[in-house]
Amino acid sequence: MALSRTFKETVCARAQHDPAYRDRMLQEAVQTLVAGDMETAKSLLQLYVNATVGFQELGRAMDMAPQSLTRMLGPDGNPRANNLCAMLAFLQAHAGAEITVDVRRTRESADGGDPAPAEGGSEPVGAA
Repeated sequence: MALSRTFKETVCARAQHDPAYRDRMLQEAVQTLVAGDMETAKSLLQLYVNATVGFQELGRAMDMAPQSLTRMLGPDGNPRANNLCAMLAFLQAHAGAEITVDVRRTRESADGGDPAPAEGGSEPVGAA
């Protein structure tokens, strides 16, 4: 039995009607990137772009050919850090969202400190 929709079409349809889902898609892409899984992060970013802004508008905003951006996020793509940062800056502005980073310890530190910060206890670097 054939499916009536592809996975990509299903994701795009939900993203168009569910802002929380779009936010979670972007969050997952960035978390995957920070975790060092570039291949999955590129795939998630490509899906997010297709489901939201589209490569034509992203290309105009970044002054790059849409085909170059598509290749950059493709399986053989090797995005430069400045292009990836510019893309993320545009995507969060377009979404009206702010991407933040939260540091959590995965094991106790050598000095015997707590394994994770207290809830809501993150401070900017340099704050004392």
